[in-house]
Amino acid sequence: MQFDTLLNLTLIMKNKIFIAFFSLFCFVVEAQTIYFPDTTWQLKTPEELKMNKTLLDSAVKFAIANENKFDKDLRVAILKAYANEPGLTIDGPTKERGGPAGMIIKNGYIVTQWGDINRVDMTFSVTKSFLSTTTGLAIDERLIKSVTDKVNKYVWDKTYEGEHNSKISWDNLLTQSSDWSGTLFDQHDWADRPPKDGSIDNWRNRKLNDPGTVYKYNDVRVNLLAYSLLQVWRRPLPMVLKERIMDPIGASTTWRWFGYDNSFANIDGIMMQSVSGGGHHGGGLFISTIDQARFGLLFLRNGKWKSQQLISEKWVKAVHQPSATNKDYGYMWWMNTSKRWKDVSAEIYYALGAGGNYIVVDNEHDLVVVTRWIDDNKMGEFMNLVIQSITNQSNRK
Repeated sequence: MQFDTLLNLTLIMKNKIFIAFFSLFCFVVEAQTIYFPDTTWQLKTPEELKMNKTLLDSAVKFAIANENKFDKDLRVAILKAYANEPGLTIDGPTKERGGPAGMIIKNGYIVTQWGDINRVDMTFSVTKSFLSTTTGLAIDERLIKSVTDKVNKYVWDKTYEGEHNSKISWDNLLTQSSDWSGTLFDQHDWADRPPKDGSIDNWRNRKLNDPGTVYKYNDVRVNLLAYSLLQVWRRPLPMVLKERIMDPIGASTTWRWFGYDNSFANIDGIMMQSVSGGGHHGGGLFISTIDQARFGLLFLRNGKWKSQQLISEKWVKAVHQPSATNKDYGYMWWMNTSKRWKDVSAEIYYALGAGGNYIVVDNEHDLVVVTRWIDDNKMGEFMNLVIQSITNQSNRK
């Protein structure tokens, strides 16, 4: 009996070891089946990816037909868009834009593309989602211990002086709920998207909201986040982004991230440019469609690229959690929580820039969509066509 018992235990242990090794093998095989592009990005047909080609083609034609009315001369476009702002200046570089362009990535593969996907264009406030990423990297490396920390613990110059500004946390800056009051690089917080009524004196002397209580989209305060991160990293943010994110994901060397002519700070005796979080006053990120698609795929893969965890999965999840002051806004990524795009899932999230620039991440359908210069009012309809091409598989050809 003792021998039989020992034999049975041995068999059980062998079975458990076999199951464990088999499970590990399956996990490795499954991980290897997740495709990441190398220098050349592979294409697959809609049929190979079980998509409806007719609906997909309709989506592309729709995007091309519904070009944004933003002026091709982006200096003109900026001056028109923010014409009610007192003392508006263009302090950073601009570039004449191209026409509609985009890519649809399914299961990591390019399933369709249109326009010049290698053209470098301004991407306006899509830049904010890249800026948010440099914050996440600082959190991951413990350069910033917590998003709830007050920023004046890290930036101790006069930027966060006073009863109000001293209360501002990193979370407040990321969710655009800081209501920081001041002037940065000759740009006043109150002059950014001021109310339609009132006077400069009213705007200047308004009652401030407690940090974390009111959402207000404001590029001066976004630039404040970039400046504060420069103080923490003590290196230009484009260098951080290039080394930690863009080079590892195989992005080209054509993208650029600019600040303003006067947005330089002395860091350890070296003058470094503090970049802007968009193109409101010029500057911001200048980037191609295909490089934005790689960035979107990184977030679709929860911050992992091949065998490297470039940014923590925890941060990727954090960026698209509804904030307390705006359920459609997280850490400088937008969400469809309130169903602005009516027939599209509330779970998707996206980077958004003026002129119809989008990077859309859809975990449910393993999908990344990048569009350039599409009519913002048509984006929901466009996304609905893309999703239908996945869910409506009948008559795929």
